Amino acid sequence: MGALIGLLLGIGILLIWQGFTRRPHPPRTHARTEKLREELLQAGLTDITPRQLVALQALSTFLVFLLGFILTRSFSVSIIFGAFASALPRLLVTRLRHRRQSDLRELWPEVVDNLTSGVRAGLSLPEALSAIGIRGPEPLRAPFRRFGTDYRTSGKFNDSLDRLKTALADPVGDRVCESMRVAREVGGTDLGRLLTTLSTFLRDDARTRAELMARQSWSVNAARMAVCAPWLVLVLLATQQETLNAYDTPTGTAILVIGAVLSLVAYRLMIRIGRLPEDKRVLR
Repeated sequence: MGALIGLLLGIGILLIWQGFTRRPHPPRTHARTEKLREELLQAGLTDITPRQLVALQALSTFLVFLLGFILTRSFSVSIIFGAFASALPRLLVTRLRHRRQSDLRELWPEVVDNLTSGVRAGLSLPEALSAIGIRGPEPLRAPFRRFGTDYRTSGKFNDSLDRLKTALADPVGDRVCESMRVAREVGGTDLGRLLTTLSTFLRDDARTRAELMARQSWSVNAARMAVCAPWLVLVLLATQQETLNAYDTPTGTAILVIGAVLSLVAYRLMIRIGRLPEDKRVLR
């Protein structure tokens, strides 16, 4: 009895000690929501929340399932295509995100050149950043214009810079903003040289990535067609009622489920193999 009490007491002390020493980890659902919110920002969809995107996925699933069931009267075929439709909004967000990042990758050297010109002309760092909202590239003017308004209102450079980084949601933007922060806090005469080097590096990176993506696009598109081909054949077979009746049997349903799982695994594997390394936001 005494050994049991001692064991329970030791476990209790261990749990108390872990409660005071271990950092609380955010829930996985919260982490997924934050990741989805950042993907929406990077795609330029600032007016859409993660909940709205999930609701849109559910709505597309229901509509495609309902339309498929009305046309085919097959529950198995309709539910499979409804499941595929649930991924369409997320795929659209990913496509918009990659396109926006590719466009910004071409624009950032021009932004850095404008900052270099402003700094060498004697502008202060807040003024040089605010000037991007006037004479910078059109897709990036709005965040820098809001930075200028925010800084003139609050006078807090670091807080305004943090909000600019959040609005940009871009790895290169993080580097530029942190360079501005360090230059303002510690000073230095090499800021112009630093920005010139960064501009040259960004141009070389954009040119190299464009060449790789051009060579990669043929193989990626071919792999996507290979994944979609069996389901296009299924759409053609769905015009025959005998085929639909066969797929509504347990064996037919199992074939559809196995085919859907294999198609999903093959697509994810294809994306992972052909994916180019992306810049991560390490300077949030």
